[in-house]
Amino acid sequence: MTGIKTTGQKKMMFFSGRAHPSLAEEVAGQLGVGVVPTKAFDFANGEIYVRFQESARGADCFLMQSHTAPINKWIMEQLIMVDALKRASARSITVIVPFYGYARQDKKHRGREPISARLIADLLKTAGADRILTIDLHTDQIQGFFDGPVDHLFALPVLTDYVGGKVDRSKLTVVSPDAGRVRVADRWCDRLGAPLAIVHKRRDPDVANQVTVHEVVGDVRGRVCVLVDDMVDTGGTICAAADALFEGGAEDVIVAATHGVLSGPAADRLKNSKVSEFIFTNTLPTPSEVDVDKITVLSMAPTIARAVREVFEDGSVTSLFDEQA
Repeated sequence: MTGIKTTGQKKMMFFSGRAHPSLAEEVAGQLGVGVVPTKAFDFANGEIYVRFQESARGADCFLMQSHTAPINKWIMEQLIMVDALKRASARSITVIVPFYGYARQDKKHRGREPISARLIADLLKTAGADRILTIDLHTDQIQGFFDGPVDHLFALPVLTDYVGGKVDRSKLTVVSPDAGRVRVADRWCDRLGAPLAIVHKRRDPDVANQVTVHEVVGDVRGRVCVLVDDMVDTGGTICAAADALFEGGAEDVIVAATHGVLSGPAADRLKNSKVSEFIFTNTLPTPSEVDVDKITVLSMAPTIARAVREVFEDGSVTSLFDEQA
């Protein structure tokens, strides 16, 4: 005999950073496992220390961290945790990133700009990540930045089921807030059997988060419009688009977005907007300073848990994509 045979079974371990522990606990509950106890703290100068309280040797490890504010701190913590798992002899490391930081910087618009979304992928790979599982990337091309499998999940079924269950579909119009979201809005139209409208906008290239809305393409008069987007950050784009729809005669406007970043003036803009409801998922925690009664948060934990189980059991994550297409 020239070797040793083992009869061991595969072992899954689920880890979470400190950015969004409530989502991690929910996903772990869906999987029927516990979140691995982790000792993590900041040194006085801001450096992060992490140590896992259980052995990860030979385990398939799933590490969740959503890139919420302060975004750079939580990205760094995730990188440190990945490095710790690599050095702990984990069999495989899948990073779960419900909201992928720097995704808006996915290409160069002008000279001397970075492609920061690629940098994040490179950092995760260098740290030791074998696979990325994420939800509703800003653009699909980001999947190609990572040298390994990327499981791109969608919030579309969760959001459309909610909206379709509470709105008269005969009066519903799906609206893309810009040309870049038309493909996603088309998929909403297919699922809800609703017509499409587009808000044409122009950004000021020298002023961040400033948008000038020009016109609405499509019939929205007397319609209930659902504005769909991947994220709402300061709320400027989406609220300006909603104003344009009301000026075009819309009866009501609902906003549905996967990621509720809600930074800066977002709370005031959402509160003062004529939009009747803002629907987000829990890929990001709702900032404590955002206390707006028009916000509805839907859970992505079941979707994430199903994808994790498919990865661990060598199943087909594509089957989830097919259902969500």
